[in-house]
Amino acid sequence: MLGSNQRPPPCRGGALPAELTARGDAENSALGVTCRRVLGLLYDVHGNLPALEAVLADAEALGVDRWLLGGDYALFGAWPAETVARLKELDATWIRGNGERWTASPEEAPEAVRGAVARNRDLLGEALVDELADLPESWRDGDTLFCHGSPVSDVRSFLPEPAEDEGELLSDVPPDLSRLVFGHTHLAFRRQAGEGLELVNPGSAGMPFDGDPRAAYALVEGDGSVVHRRVAYDHGSSAAAVRERLGDAGEAPARRIERASADAS
Repeated sequence: MLGSNQRPPPCRGGALPAELTARGDAENSALGVTCRRVLGLLYDVHGNLPALEAVLADAEALGVDRWLLGGDYALFGAWPAETVARLKELDATWIRGNGERWTASPEEAPEAVRGAVARNRDLLGEALVDELADLPESWRDGDTLFCHGSPVSDVRSFLPEPAEDEGELLSDVPPDLSRLVFGHTHLAFRRQAGEGLELVNPGSAGMPFDGDPRAAYALVEGDGSVVHRRVAYDHGSSAAAVRERLGDAGEAPARRIERASADAS
């Protein structure tokens, strides 16, 4: 079942000693160790299964043992159902993105992408479309809030440099929050927003928009620090597969994958 993860949060006081990281969960529990070592932040996969597999291979080598999945799992990709199936194999907490909302309610999507939405619905099937749409919009873990776009919207988000509407987007943020993690813009960055609040965008695994076609994700280390990662994969083949499987509706997403840019003209 999606969103069923009940794992404890990553360690806040530093990484686990080497002799403990080598032990299994049962052994650690018996020793009173109730935290996890590395949390992966994975956003905006967009049905790009080869990009996802590249990220997961990189993350496994780095010791990622649980995930926060930030939405937009399937829409616009050549492998929507396969991508969701692979994500279901992870120890993860799931939240919903605008892609899941649009796929369940196509009338809410911009007209320009409704062809891709319709094709995505066909490839996912009604049951999975409904399951993804029922995911929560956000999740809070201690002093960190995870959402897709911003606390007020799944389609309005933050940029690497502050925009005029940033105060509005942060208007409902609790005063005790120290970190806000989000995606949607497909731009990997981290910066401060006022005093005491860190903004973190892990970037897009399946469709980056910063000119670098490598898959993007991030880690939260045991001491709470964030590390951004980029992983190479055959993005040209992924773009070709989108054209083949989505037809005319796949041309714009394919160009975005090829160019690592929001400009699909």
